[in-house]
This record gives sequence, C-alpha cells and structure tokens, in this order.
Amino acid sequence: MEKIALITGATAGIGEATAKKFAETGYDLIITGRRKERLEQLKKDLERNSNVKVWALCFDVRDKEAVTKMLNSLPDPWKNIGVLVNNAGLAVGKDPIQEGKIDDWERMIDTNIKGLLYITRTVTPWMVERKKGHIINVASIAGKEVYPAGNVYCATKHAVDALSRAIRLDLVEHGIKVTNIAPGLVETEFSVVRFKGDQDQADKVYEGYKPLLAEDIADVIWFTASRPAHVNIADVLITATAQANSTVVVKND
Repeated sequence: MEKIALITGATAGIGEATAKKFAETGYDLIITGRRKERLEQLKKDLERNSNVKVWALCFDVRDKEAVTKMLNSLPDPWKNIGVLVNNAGLAVGKDPIQEGKIDDWERMIDTNIKGLLYITRTVTPWMVERKKGHIINVASIAGKEVYPAGNVYCATKHAVDALSRAIRLDLVEHGIKVTNIAPGLVETEFSVVRFKGDQDQADKVYEGYKPLLAEDIADVIWFTASRPAHVNIADVLITATAQANSTVVVKND
C-alpha cells in the first residue's frame, strides 16, 4: 500500500464524497463514521468501483477511548497514513446565546474540536516517525467570521482554523503539511442536523440559488493533497458564487 488516506465522518456529505474522490485516484482508505450500515455499504461500493483496499472503523470521534483503541488496532501497514482528512463535524441548533442549549454546545465542542484532536493526536506520531504526511482539516467560513445565532458553532470552527495554523507550526520541522479547508454553504445533511431533522427548515437554507455540493469540496481537498511534495496549500475559503460571506447570499426568489 503506497497511498493511504484516513477520512473521518465518511458516511455522508463531504466525507463520503472525499472518500470516493480519493478512491478514484488510487488511494487505499480508512473510513470512519458512527453509522455502521452506511459505513459498510460505502466500503463495499468503494472496493467494487475502484481498485483499492478499504478499512472501515465504526466509532464516534467524541469517544477518546474508542478513537485510540480503533486506530491503534490497525495493522502496521495501515498506519502509514499519508493523508488525514479531519472531516467529522456538525452544527446543532441555531439559538442566540441566552437561549442556547448546553447539550447542543457540548455536542459541537466534543465533535468539532475534541474529536479532531483525538484523531490528530493518535495519527501524527506515525507521520512524524516517517517524516511525511498531510493533515487536512475541514473547518468552515464560520471559522473566518461570525453570524447571528451561530455563536458556539462559529467558536468551534474558529478553533479548527487556529488549530490548523498551530499544528502547522508544530509539524513543519517534520515535513508534514497542514491544510485548512473552509467551505461556505454546502448542500448536505448539515442543515438537517442543525435543525434536528426539520427537513423543511433545512431546505430553505438552499433555496433560490446554487449552493456548493459535497463533490465540489472533495475536489478541492483532493487538489490540495495532490500537490508536489514542496507545495503546501495552507488555507482555502470556498463559497458558492451567490455567497459573499456568512450572511450575504443572493437568492432569485
């Protein structure tokens, strides 16, 4: 196995699209997610449609012990991870701070920040030992600016942005690349999760304009990973043409 990518949150959206893109380009894959049936189906699809090997690990990135146990259980050849895509993340709720729900806050903090750290802490020593590797963190436009009722979600994605820069400083001497990917509005399950299953409310987020698709972000992630060894794309902000910033979106209706 010459090229291995580990992609978290691979059972839907950007993570699933990224797994398919990397498989198309010949990467063997370690895919993780919480939904076992989806994970196993993705593994079957990837192996059927591409000439690659796929290792599926079902766990929640919020569970530090599960992260450590599952990743360390990989056979040694599979620990030669060339690209780590820290994609697992979510927004839950959209309340002003004075009405915020603590459970929502903790879920976002535990997934978007702590989960990313648990994965990174486990994988980076393997990269340091080999003196090469690439960490790609999927942040958000919400990590570049803030918007009303986005308080804690924005804070977690600002943390991802800061961690990308800090990790780059820590690992540059070891020849390890670090990229921060900051998507704007992408039509995935993101809004369904944010609005806790309210499909009608989620659909309204993407009405009246052409939002980004998961495949658009996957293309950019793969592009950053495919640059020559001496090139590191440090930070990418991606929006739909109709989106100027977090709050300004031109809609036709």
